[in-house]
Amino acid sequence: MMQFAQAFVDIQRRAANSASFVGIARSIGYAGFMSALDPAVLAFLLFVLLGAGAIGGVLAGLFGVGGGGIFVPVLYHAFVAADVSEEVAMHLAIGTSLAIILPTAIRSVAAHRVQNAVDMRLLTEWAVVVPAGVVAGTFIAAMSGADALKGIFAAIAASIALRLFVGRLPFRLGDDLPGLFGRSVAGFVIGVLSALMGVGGGVLNTTFMTAYGRTIHQGVATSAGVGALIAVPGLVSYAVAGWGEPDLPPFSLGYVSLVATLIAAPVAMLVAPFGARLAHRTSKRNLEIGFACFLCAVAAQFAADLLGLVR
Repeated sequence: MMQFAQAFVDIQRRAANSASFVGIARSIGYAGFMSALDPAVLAFLLFVLLGAGAIGGVLAGLFGVGGGGIFVPVLYHAFVAADVSEEVAMHLAIGTSLAIILPTAIRSVAAHRVQNAVDMRLLTEWAVVVPAGVVAGTFIAAMSGADALKGIFAAIAASIALRLFVGRLPFRLGDDLPGLFGRSVAGFVIGVLSALMGVGGGVLNTTFMTAYGRTIHQGVATSAGVGALIAVPGLVSYAVAGWGEPDLPPFSLGYVSLVATLIAAPVAMLVAPFGARLAHRTSKRNLEIGFACFLCAVAAQFAADLLGLVR
């Protein structure tokens, strides 16, 4: 591990003297970077990223989520293990999570459209307000420190876990979705919270739709499309917000790691249709409980870190 960390430090020192992404690539060469890694560490990180891609992809299809609840904590700890500064590791994890979500969300919504379950009218109405919320959320994240982002992620993760534990809402706010203004406000808020957490907004949107009388299956299917509306501006915004940050690892476009994206995204995209098919064949209750337990564990870990209980 020390050899791996030292290799990253040397690479970052060289990268700091480079004026551009191309300069970094020419300075060290991707092959040179990979050969500097301890094979055991490299194999472990590859295994973790591939596993996160597979689990996140299934969740994307099954719940209409982007998989960010899985990707962000896994990526954060992988980056820290790779000696990336903790000051940027959380931002990098969130931005990279959104990049991974994009192709997964597109594949997932395509699979759900085959079932004619996607509310395309709602997605069309949200084509502006959701991205606007994402840009606002990214601005807040860029102005926030690493500890603030951990706290935000922990709080939202705990709230989502509580929602999953409750299961089907015991009440309705209405028999159908609210008017255009109410829908627009909901879309903007979903965009802000999703950008702060690096998720596709699936649980948030499903909660909104089912609270207004829509079926869980339509909520899940439409959420896959919401994930795409979130991921595109989120990816661009985090890349711009982190551009020129000196503590980023090589092959990063702002707060987006190209290496992690290229490893995890293809796997997630490959298995997303399987989750989508499963969503229309099961009640998903046991998986909701399992995912909620995972989010609780992640929230507790980040909270303990913020309180100085673990390091």
